[in-house]
Amino acid sequence: MSAFFLEAGIKKTEINEEIRDREVRLINVDGRQIGIVSIQEALEAADEAKLDLVKIAPQARPPVCKIMDYGKYKYEQSKMEKEARKKQRIIQVKEIRLSVNIDGGDMETKAKHAIRFLEAGDRLKVSLRFRGRQLSRKELGVEVVERFAEMIKEYGELDKRPSIEGRSVVAFFTPVKK
Repeated sequence: MSAFFLEAGIKKTEINEEIRDREVRLINVDGRQIGIVSIQEALEAADEAKLDLVKIAPQARPPVCKIMDYGKYKYEQSKMEKEARKKQRIIQVKEIRLSVNIDGGDMETKAKHAIRFLEAGDRLKVSLRFRGRQLSRKELGVEVVERFAEMIKEYGELDKRPSIEGRSVVAFFTPVKK
């Protein structure tokens, strides 16, 4: 394998003459196991079938090689990877910022936004930053975050309880599984 592939972390599938092992475990076109044969015999069998010899399990001892159409194999692999990427969901962390003296209407608006984030399947970080003299009454900040948690409890469960970290109170919520 070339140095580029090793550095980039890309595993290149070895085919035909690229396979350097002395003997391999051979699987024919139908998926039947032939057994352990020399690389020359395996290459001849692949050539006879007018197909490629592909190393499918390089970590095995001896490595497993299969006689198949390499182009078709590569196409199917890329289709499977594309399908896997399509099904995968990236969970984002959305943040809502509150203040100690937040009005009831503003709190409801922020709760609606939080519910929308949680329904979309995202995690939620609720933070409240203290300013000036508010730092002397930290319990008020914790109460505001707990009131907020009460408003959205049907849509998100508390992942990390409200805790005071420096000049702010932080809590995390995860979406409720329905």
